[in-house]
Amino acid sequence: MDRSAEGRILEHPILGIPDGEWIEFAFDGVPVRARAGEPVTSALMAAGMSVFGRHERGGAPQGIFCANGQCAKCLVLADGVPVKGCMTPAKPGMDVRSIDGSPPLPADDRRLPKSDIEVLRPEVLIIGGGPAGISAAVELGRAGVRTLLVDDKGRLGGKLVLQTHAFFGSISDCQAGTRGIDIAENLAGEISKLESVSVMLNTACVGVFCDGTLGLDSAGRYVLAKPEVLLNAAGAREKALAFPGCDLPGVYGAGAFQTLVNRDLVMASKRLFIIGGGNVGLIAAYHALQAGIKVVGLAEAMPRVGGYLVHRDKIARLGVPVHVSHSIIAAEGREKLESVVIAAIDKDWKPVRGTFRRFEVDTLLIAVGLNPVSEMAEKAREYGMKVLSAGDAEEIAEASAAMFSGKIRGLEAARILGRGGDIPKTWHALLAVLKQPGGRVHDAKITGGSGARYPVFRCFQEIPCNPCIDVCPKNSISIPSGLITGLPAFSGECTGCGKCASICPGLAITIVREDYDETRKLALVTVPFEMNRALVRTGDVVDAVDASGAPACKARISAVRDRKFQDRRLLVELEVPFEKRLDVAGFVLQEREEGTPCEYGADAGSAIVCKCERVTRAEIEAEIRAGATDMNELKARLRCLMGACGGKTCTDEIKRIFRSLGTANPAPNEPRPFYSEIPLGRLAGEEPDGSKG
Repeated sequence: MDRSAEGRILEHPILGIPDGEWIEFAFDGVPVRARAGEPVTSALMAAGMSVFGRHERGGAPQGIFCANGQCAKCLVLADGVPVKGCMTPAKPGMDVRSIDGSPPLPADDRRLPKSDIEVLRPEVLIIGGGPAGISAAVELGRAGVRTLLVDDKGRLGGKLVLQTHAFFGSISDCQAGTRGIDIAENLAGEISKLESVSVMLNTACVGVFCDGTLGLDSAGRYVLAKPEVLLNAAGAREKALAFPGCDLPGVYGAGAFQTLVNRDLVMASKRLFIIGGGNVGLIAAYHALQAGIKVVGLAEAMPRVGGYLVHRDKIARLGVPVHVSHSIIAAEGREKLESVVIAAIDKDWKPVRGTFRRFEVDTLLIAVGLNPVSEMAEKAREYGMKVLSAGDAEEIAEASAAMFSGKIRGLEAARILGRGGDIPKTWHALLAVLKQPGGRVHDAKITGGSGARYPVFRCFQEIPCNPCIDVCPKNSISIPSGLITGLPAFSGECTGCGKCASICPGLAITIVREDYDETRKLALVTVPFEMNRALVRTGDVVDAVDASGAPACKARISAVRDRKFQDRRLLVELEVPFEKRLDVAGFVLQEREEGTPCEYGADAGSAIVCKCERVTRAEIEAEIRAGATDMNELKARLRCLMGACGGKTCTDEIKRIFRSLGTANPAPNEPRPFYSEIPLGRLAGEEPDGSKG
């Protein structure tokens, strides 16, 4: 194996490994192999390079954080031009250089002749080609509305293209039981059939102007769009968290990790820790396991994870420790992350003495929530434009809710223009259900069936999900409450086909076969499994566990079923003691780690709050204590909020600091007129090759 393959995922239980063209570019004079078109930083990470430059303030190493163009930690020079490496495709022969300090100013300061800028005039402009944006475009296209859909990535789908897991909801309304990667393909296929919908990829909306136009940077070419209706479906950006060492290379967002692993198939880590027990953090842990990465643990500050219980249970069953009422104390390392320290926290969110533990890891994922990307819509409304928002850009929820939200907003946009039919009365009610976080958790009562074969449900929490009902060939599964958030029940005949266990998004269904052994000393339990096939071999003895990951018994793998309807999900048949048949829900994949007890006196004031300008918590606190009550005042004094991200990653943390010091509502930061960087030459109509437009 050549060295370029060491940092690549070469086998995956869900994703195919591409045979695409390989190219070569140079990073600081060192040859780097890349898949044609993949981002520069993904290729560098695959080559084992996690430091892309050094900050002008103290020379601190800079690495990836968002992998989504929202921050600027991955800034590099590509053929002499400063660019975000996560958004810049690698090209053959490209000369990429790390930046030590501030990027150099270009030598070319010639006067640019102004050219005419093309103005596009769609009836509806949709910003964002994720689940909400595509779903809205489909409804508008069906109504015959001239629609322009723009997205800053090279393919449609948004975060769907990162999701290898099956979705919740209902089959008819939001393709429940289908994997996100496949939903992305399905929706993109629908778009391609609609004549009135145009799509511009690699296109970022960089500004909203008072005359009702929006600036679009389309693959290096600047155009304007003047729609009658703007539909913002730009999604969300990850929240940051400030703690000592939070700026080290190796500390980054869970969404960035999913981008590296599931989109670019980069083996981004060997040992991983996660902060945040919402669905994003829990799913990132699961995706890491699918890629063959050791998940050392997950810490959640609340007494219970905020994500779905089934997501927590499926990683706990595989051997991932979930530490509730715990928080990050510090990340440690010199040039990159080497270890993390966590501790239990009390009711006042203070670390509890004697509970500090250190874990050796190379990657720490921050999964502490999302913020809507809403600044474009807010400015457009200020200018009197007709604006709608859908998906996470309106309210943070699951992708199933985003799709349904997009459908409704698409029809609303059509109705504003005098097109489209009535919106079904049931849609708004269903959307409200799909937006709900995990609801009531019921007592974990496991009951068997009356026959020789029956399914066992471990759905203990009320969440919107019912695909198991639709796929049972005997119609033996129902939800007694009649609500999509109700818990399923079995009554009738079971053939043992496994279709319910194959489609369950939470991997919460097993099939018990009591007639496996006439002596009733053994039973057969079929469990779902979505890891690499090589990990399950007939005859192997495994450590079986219950729903929450507690030890149950030893079990022998009797068979591994892999049929087409299982959709890349294996059904592993386990031979277990008869009396344990209702207990077994899965088996351990990795050995649990407990960390090393330690003492730690971290200086919380050293935490970097503004990563762009490297402004610390202590500096911000000092200014507030000196009388600052205004975010813009802090900007003027400290340069926080002034970096390349435009305050996207530090605003929330600065507000928290204000609140902690007694100022609940500081005067807000005034955002810059452009939402992302754009060369001035493009505003004058210069083409990407430098020619006049």
